[in-house]
Order: sequence, then C-alpha cells, then structure tokens
Amino acid sequence: MPLAVYLLGLGIFAQGTSEFMLSGLLPQIAADLGVSIPDAGLLISAFALGMVIGAPALAVATLRVPRRTALVAFQLVFVAGHVAGALAPGYGVLFASRVVSALAYAGFWAVAAATAVSLVPPGAKGKVLSVVGTGLTLATVVGVPAGTVLSQHAGWRTAFWGVAGLTVLSALSLLAVLPAGRATGTELPSVRREVAGLARPALWVSYLVTLLTFGAAVVTFSYLAPLLTEVSGLPEGWVPVVLSLYGVGGLVGVTLGGRFADAAPLRTLALGGGALTLASALLALTAGNLGITVALVFVLGLTGYVVNPVVQSRVFPLAPDAPTLVPAVNTSAFNVGIMLTPMLGGLTIDAGFGFASVAWVGAATGALALAATAWAAVLQGRGVRGPAGEAGAADSPAPHVRSAASRTAASRASVPRASVSSTVAPRTVTSRRVVPPARPAATAAPCAASTSSVTSPAPSAPATSSEPACHPAC
Repeated sequence: MPLAVYLLGLGIFAQGTSEFMLSGLLPQIAADLGVSIPDAGLLISAFALGMVIGAPALAVATLRVPRRTALVAFQLVFVAGHVAGALAPGYGVLFASRVVSALAYAGFWAVAAATAVSLVPPGAKGKVLSVVGTGLTLATVVGVPAGTVLSQHAGWRTAFWGVAGLTVLSALSLLAVLPAGRATGTELPSVRREVAGLARPALWVSYLVTLLTFGAAVVTFSYLAPLLTEVSGLPEGWVPVVLSLYGVGGLVGVTLGGRFADAAPLRTLALGGGALTLASALLALTAGNLGITVALVFVLGLTGYVVNPVVQSRVFPLAPDAPTLVPAVNTSAFNVGIMLTPMLGGLTIDAGFGFASVAWVGAATGALALAATAWAAVLQGRGVRGPAGEAGAADSPAPHVRSAASRTAASRASVPRASVSSTVAPRTVTSRRVVPPARPAATAAPCAASTSSVTSPAPSAPATSSEPACHPAC
C-alpha cells in the first residue's frame, strides 16, 4: 500500500476528530459562551450541513486543480477555521468557523478518496478506501476521547488548537509525498463529463444505500451516552470507555470490510446490514441489561463500519467518467444520513418512547437499507451499470454479458470451412501435433485445433486434404 494512502488517512483522522469531538465539549462551550446546550448542539448540525453542501460543490470548483494542491489548500482552510474557533469571542464566530471547517473537510474527503483510488489497481479500491476510512474510525477510538480529556484539563479551546496542529502536520506530509501537478498522459477533467457521468440509476441507488446504512449505524451512537446511563444503569465515568468500545468494533469492522469489499460487495452489504438491523433491534429489547448492552455496543460498531469500504468503493465503477464528483456526492449521502436519523431519534424521544426507542429507529433504517441493497442487486443483475462494469460483478453477473473471447470463438466457429483459401496446402492434424507442409511465409489462415484426426476436402487433394494449417504465430 503506498505511503500516501496512510497519510491521507492521517488527514481524515485529524479532521474527523473535530467532527465528533464536540459531543464531549458541549457543556463547556455552552458555559463559556453563555448559550444553552441545545444551541451549542447546533454546532454539530452546522458541521454536518457544511459537509453535505461542501463535498460536491468544492469537488467541482477544484476539478482542474492538481490533487495535491487541492488537498493541502483544503487543510489550510480547515486549520484557519479552527484557529478562528479557538479564538472565537462569541457563539456567532464559532458557528461560522464550524461551517467553514466543514466545507473544507468535505472537499478534502472527496479529493482524498479519488486520490487514494488512483494510487492502486482497480481491484484494490475497497481495500485502499478502508485504510483511508480507518482514519475516521480511529478518530472515534482515540481522537475524541483525547480531545475530551484535553478540554477537561486545559479548556475546550485547547482541543481546537490540537486539531489544527495535527492537520498542519498532515498537510506537510502530503506536500512531501504526493507528486505535484497531474500525471503525464491523463485526460484533463471536464465538469460536463463528470456531471453527465452521474446520470445512472444504479449510482443513485448506491447513494441511497450509503445514506441508509450509515444512518442506521449513527442514530443509536448519537444517543448512546444517555441510553447507557439512564436505561442501562452504567456509571457516568464509564461512558467514555464504552464509547471507545464502539470505536474498537468499528476498527475491526472497517478492516474486515476492506478485505471483502472488492470480491463480494453486495454480499458484504447484505450481511453487514442484516447484522446491524438485528443488533439494533436486540438493543432496543434488552437496553435494561447492562452486560448485553455493552456487548451490543461493540457489535453495533463492527456491523456499522463493515459496510463502509463497500459503500465508498462501489460507486466508482458505476460512473467511471466522474472519478472526483462521484465520491463527493457519496460524502454528502453519508452526512445526510448523519443529519436525518438522529433527528428521527430525537422525535421518538420527545414523543415519550424513551432513549431505547432510537435503537428501533436504527433497526427500521437498517431494514430500509437492506431493501435498497436488494434493489441494487436487481439493477446489477439487469446489467444497469457504468461502461466499465460494476465492481464485484461476481456477486450477480449479468447473464447476457459475454466476454470478447467467447464472442470471437463463436464467430470463428460459424465460418464455413469451404471459405478457406484453396491455395493452402493440406496437412494432417493428429492429437495436438501439427505438421505443416512447406508453403509461402506470407500465407496465413485461421487457427483450428482438434483432439482427433480431422479431414476435409480441398481442391488440390480431394482424398487426403485436411483443415488449413495454423499460422506459426497462433
């Protein structure tokens, strides 16, 4: 795996830490800036909204910019947003800094995915994206707890400075490793071609799968802390440990998903989505049992992230004409899921169904994700895909698609032997040993091989002639 892939993962780790760390900083931010906790919570929604808008918009805006330049520029804007946030005198400046940071992070995600895929062979897309995605998983395991501890000892602004410093380190490493400019011989990107490349039904079904699978994974996690303390009876001091357990499960899941994403994408989606739906339903039923709940938290992390490499890699072969815009829209689909399902979970809590009801929302969303996956399988079976074919076609190959070799063989078999030039001298084929007669070097005839003696008439020797001789190049 190229070193640049791991450094792209480092960039995702730094910026992903900022995406999730506010969940542990809200009380301090609210107290320092004199706002309510719900108002402070809007900072999380602002970040998600910036991700939804920023990914496709900035992918198009920087389409003809060399990827190294775009990646580093996005990181510098992200750093500037966090410096502004760390120095923010009030809520308004902090809110604006979160939107700007989210826009830059979204652009980085989209270009990083396209860059990582371009560095490896086509059959390794899922594996390379799992490595990049591991940066986000590690952000939940290491980055978010570290940011929480740092803010508890030195204030919430220190966490912003820490993220800014780590992002600078990532930008410098990418400057040192990624090549400048464009690869020689590559076609200049076209906005029109990229936008036209999105007009494929199977691609948008895949985006729907992305939205639903990640939405099903994130809704329970969003309310996991109050569920653990209010329903399961977990002491508050143990909440970070259990949240880290979720991250460990996610790390295991994204690693497993990377191994199977290219070979069996639809089966990985179906098995992962089915297990996620089942685990969510079990959690809703057994949330009052602390031991079972803690075990299911690990399972939720594993099943929620095992599908991550698949939903990221599967979109590329569906629209090969849009290698930059395709992952950008997929990033937006992720964040639409992050925005919508927690809102639905909040509605069930406000309706009086309790914190465990969010797990039912996760189970229902997971069931919809399975239905969308089945729809994607039907489209793949019908051959509704991009010109280059879909990754993982072995899951459900289109029955009417034949290889070029099989078509060539069929066309050769249909050519009558009488049409072979009579100027070719006879020869005898016994088993696979071919004994050609002397003939002019320029004369060549189609190949034919047989496992038994074959004779056919020719004008020059009616009684003993056989099939035409093979050209030596055959």
